[in-house]
Amino acid sequence: MHRQPHVHETAGRVKAFSAMIDRLQPLFALALRIYVARVFFFSGLTKLHDWNITLALFRNEYHVPLLPPAVAAVLGTCAELGLPILILAGFGTRFAAAALFVFNVVAAVSYPDISVAGLKDHMLWGALLLVLVCYGPGQLSVDQLLGHGRDGAEDTIQD
Repeated sequence: MHRQPHVHETAGRVKAFSAMIDRLQPLFALALRIYVARVFFFSGLTKLHDWNITLALFRNEYHVPLLPPAVAAVLGTCAELGLPILILAGFGTRFAAAALFVFNVVAAVSYPDISVAGLKDHMLWGALLLVLVCYGPGQLSVDQLLGHGRDGAEDTIQD
């Protein structure tokens, strides 16, 4: 005859599982930062690969509001190269993630021919950036080492 687990045994298992997940949070936060930084950094490198093509795209395809195409190209490329480095290091993470979130929104709305799959990618990246804005970079970060953003609240991804 099989004995049903007691309520206290089940609660203990749930608590142990939660503790294990909590120990994995620093690695999850680092993996999130690596993923999102990689996406934007490699996009910036692509723009640098052939600057003439980049300028042509900003003149003819991307319709960034309020900025001349050449200025938008420079600012966009700088954002895609600089902000991911900050996010990867976990330095000024919330600011960098918020700035990259705004950049991501502008990029998505400035390209009228964006595909459904491309729009979904931008939505995913935006959601991940918002996680970093709201929860910070996690324990494996320069921000954590320096104690930045600490006002009595945890500056890590936690429940």
